[in-house]
Amino acid sequence: MSGHSKWHNIQAKKSKVDAKRGKIFTKIGKEIAIAVKNGGANLDANPRLRDVIAKAKANNMPKDSIERAIKKASGDLAGVNYEEIVYEGYGPAGVAVIVEVLTDNKNRSAGNVRHLFDKFGGNLGASGCVGWMFNKKGQIVIEKKEDIDEDEIMMAALDAGAEDFSAEDEVYEIYTEPAEFSTVREELEKAGYEFLSAEITMVPDNYVELDMDKATKMQKLIDSLEDDDDVQNVYHNADFPEEFEG
Repeated sequence: MSGHSKWHNIQAKKSKVDAKRGKIFTKIGKEIAIAVKNGGANLDANPRLRDVIAKAKANNMPKDSIERAIKKASGDLAGVNYEEIVYEGYGPAGVAVIVEVLTDNKNRSAGNVRHLFDKFGGNLGASGCVGWMFNKKGQIVIEKKEDIDEDEIMMAALDAGAEDFSAEDEVYEIYTEPAEFSTVREELEKAGYEFLSAEITMVPDNYVELDMDKATKMQKLIDSLEDDDDVQNVYHNADFPEEFEG
């Protein structure tokens, strides 16, 4: 896992992510609603809610927006009827793709996801067709700064229970087992570290290298899926060219 940075794939999209921040906040709001519905609004008793809030903070979601989402979910649980669905398929060049959806209309979501795969040179597959290529992991990304000592942050992460630490060009990447994610994240937070991202993610076992043409098509598929209101997360094993800017 240490041998390949996912970050350069994320980095190319940063300006697009910033431009879509309102949509991201809406998606995180839905995650908060699900977390509250399943575990209540008490942060001390609901680790999933704590993790979603950490993700919200890493995406610069305002504190009052987070609190409003929790209150809304607490007071309107009867109206929260989202179903969690996972779709799997293939993008251009056989890239493996996993799409996580939160929806109140399964037929609508299935139709939309299938249409987008078809439109951008991919195809939707059966459940489990690519899931075996990924491992669920906690991932914490911290920006490299002069006042952050690499050995110190590595030891802090490993002592907290992280299973892997990687120093990339511009960031530190920390991976955990899903069960240890909350503990590691909270310990690093207590130590004063700020996160570029902190979430449970799907890490591929291997990557498919793309040329510029396939990279452009793959990025269009990812962007179109992420633009769909029902889609929460898109995971893939595409390895974009270093010069690719999306």
